[in-house]
Amino acid sequence: MMRLTGKKVIALVDEEFEDLELWYPVYRVREEGAEVHLAGLEKGKTYTGKYGVPAQAEYSFEELNSKDYDGILVPGGWAPDKLRRYDKVLQLVKEMNEDQKPIGQICHAGWVLISAKILDGVTVTSTPGIRDDMENAGAIWKDEAVVTDGHIISARRPPDLPPYGKAFCDALAQQGK
Repeated sequence: MMRLTGKKVIALVDEEFEDLELWYPVYRVREEGAEVHLAGLEKGKTYTGKYGVPAQAEYSFEELNSKDYDGILVPGGWAPDKLRRYDKVLQLVKEMNEDQKPIGQICHAGWVLISAKILDGVTVTSTPGIRDDMENAGAIWKDEAVVTDGHIISARRPPDLPPYGKAFCDALAQQGK
């Protein structure tokens, strides 16, 4: 049996997500046995990544209950600037944080965690372009490929995807033990 069998993860999606930052972690988590549900504002809508890769939302945000999931993935790109505007997305992230469930964020995805107001005192990384935003939200920012602070796993950009995918899967495997 794969180590993530029985685990369920939400992957958030909106227009202009960074293609690799959505799909690499989704496939990485699936290859270890977890079930991943793509969620967007509109169920059934196909969202397009910055480089043209499509992603169809299997669920709408409103259909989701954080209690039914073991973790959440927030992609980078320009999608986080849209995702942070949805109350239900912020609610899901806040609830995952309260329940200490793994929250994966890469590149500009930190914007969603900032808007959820969960970064005060948390050590993270992100694309250097939003370092000031992260620090102004109270985060301790590090220029490292991957930073894990408890249940929050963060990475800078696509070259960091291999260690980020592993770190998220490791956190998911430990969750609930």
